[in-house]
Amino acid sequence: MIATPGNAPAALAAKAATNTIPIVFGVGENPVTMGLVTSLAQPGGNATGFNFFANEIDAKRLGLMHELLPKAKRFAVLVNPGNAVSAENTSNALEEAARSLRLEIVFFKAGTPAEIDAAFTAFASERADALFIAPDGFFTSRGVQFATLAMRDRIPASCFARDMVEAGVLMSYSTSLADMFRQVGIYAGSILKGAKPAELPVLQATKFEFVINLQTARSLGVEVPPTLLARTDEVIE
Repeated sequence: MIATPGNAPAALAAKAATNTIPIVFGVGENPVTMGLVTSLAQPGGNATGFNFFANEIDAKRLGLMHELLPKAKRFAVLVNPGNAVSAENTSNALEEAARSLRLEIVFFKAGTPAEIDAAFTAFASERADALFIAPDGFFTSRGVQFATLAMRDRIPASCFARDMVEAGVLMSYSTSLADMFRQVGIYAGSILKGAKPAELPVLQATKFEFVINLQTARSLGVEVPPTLLARTDEVIE
């Protein structure tokens, strides 16, 4: 069995490599559109898993950023070119959302720690008011780097993973990644006990989390509106 929690490129690579070995995935994109399964209710092949809606809520996260930062008009958006599916979905979702919110967005790419450093230099030269970090497993693993650079350059940043807000990024809006890993583990155990992936429906996230780091907000001089603060699921002091 192959498990690929939180990693769309790995899930696609596994699916391309075998149509017999069972695969349990955790992806933020639509697994039907990606070609991983025939349908959510009846996967119909050797793969099943969990959809945690990373890209479907990109527009919602941009809207929350706009509420938190009403004076910000020019947003930098950082995507990972190595995660092509997520990068494309984020780009499409934000271009449409930005038009409706009358915001300007500028896209940047990074796939290594050094490229993240270089991107922050580019944000400054483009006079970005805020940073939208696309949902991506590599970006999540670089939470401390993002928090350090964002604080150094005094740029409010939004991410997908709660762990990055704990590291010091300003805010996140996402489904529960911990729940995704748990569900992938449960399905992996069921398959190892004899269940067939084709008969296990793809599960979808139901829990959403809006998290703000108040210490970061104070350091950046960002005043969190009481109405927005009341809607947060967690505040990190």
